[in-house]
Amino acid sequence: MHADGYAGFEDIYRSGDIKEVACMAHARRKFVDVHRAQGSAIADEAIKRIAQLYAVEKAVRGSPPDKRVDIRQAKAKPIFHDLEAWLHAQLPSISAKSPLAGAIRYALTRMARLKPYLDHGVLELDNNTAERAMRSIAIGRKNYLFVGSQTGGHTAAIAYTLIETAKLNCIDPQAWLADTLARIPDYKINRVDDLLPWKIPP
Repeated sequence: MHADGYAGFEDIYRSGDIKEVACMAHARRKFVDVHRAQGSAIADEAIKRIAQLYAVEKAVRGSPPDKRVDIRQAKAKPIFHDLEAWLHAQLPSISAKSPLAGAIRYALTRMARLKPYLDHGVLELDNNTAERAMRSIAIGRKNYLFVGSQTGGHTAAIAYTLIETAKLNCIDPQAWLADTLARIPDYKINRVDDLLPWKIPP
């Protein structure tokens, strides 16, 4: 599961059934905040090093998973390990209570959980795709106070999941939903799964 460092997720990972893949964008953001506030040269250098990892990702975007792994191993892995070593080297030279030290410690605690993306072509360097998909939920958060009940919230979650799944499969969610609602009353109950958005050719 791609996620930020929210402590509440630790219970999900404890069983070992779900493994975390940390998000580089969250680590990067802390350096950006420090650089904007203080003009820190170390924060700026961290941002530049992280940018090199994103440059590799830009080059492999759209490639098959095996090719992504090959390129990441050849190009991103050395950058990643250099970044980790460089962060370790910076920490002793700055105040332990500074925001910069906090940003470095946050990044270092995430590095082991970031590494899996280097070995798996279906994983990403960050979870920005999921966060973009959920932006409409964050924007409408106040409206969800009026879903009425826990069951209403569960139903809304199902609807959002189906809509975003349709988008991921290059299907117009409004057209798919209108078509499905029109067909479902007369559709065979044992074949209703065929109407799911990932079962329909784009």
